[in-house]
Amino acid sequence: MSIVYLTLLTLHNINRWLVLITGVWSLVRTIPGTGSRRRFTSSDRRPVVAFTGTVHLQLILGLLLYAFLGMQRIPVFAGAPGAGFPWQHLGLGLLAAITATIGSVLSRRAPTDQGKFRVATTWTVITLLLVLLLIPWWRPLLRLFSA
Repeated sequence: MSIVYLTLLTLHNINRWLVLITGVWSLVRTIPGTGSRRRFTSSDRRPVVAFTGTVHLQLILGLLLYAFLGMQRIPVFAGAPGAGFPWQHLGLGLLAAITATIGSVLSRRAPTDQGKFRVATTWTVITLLLVLLLIPWWRPLLRLFSA
């Protein structure tokens, strides 16, 4: 395998965990605020933005992997449980980036602090569910520079 492929795959794999960690961090900061009178501060906004950023980075790394594999004529997701999984993975990845962006933007624009917490929590949960659906769980959970 090419060093470019292994590097992209390793970065994509490591970033998957960053997506999950920042998503949980976002929920830890926003869920308690949904039922309280607490103000939505920059400390509450930071994990929402970090989550959105890691989801976008994951999408970019995934698209680079798709492009590289296509140029090398390497089958995408060889050994996948279904023939449609590569397209499902790509489609859900795009949808996750869209929902993360919607959550970030709407939480910033919500008129009340409780509205900001509610919107951020709702869209983070939706995005995390999409992310959990698109992870290829049959593959190793941590793959560092190995095919």
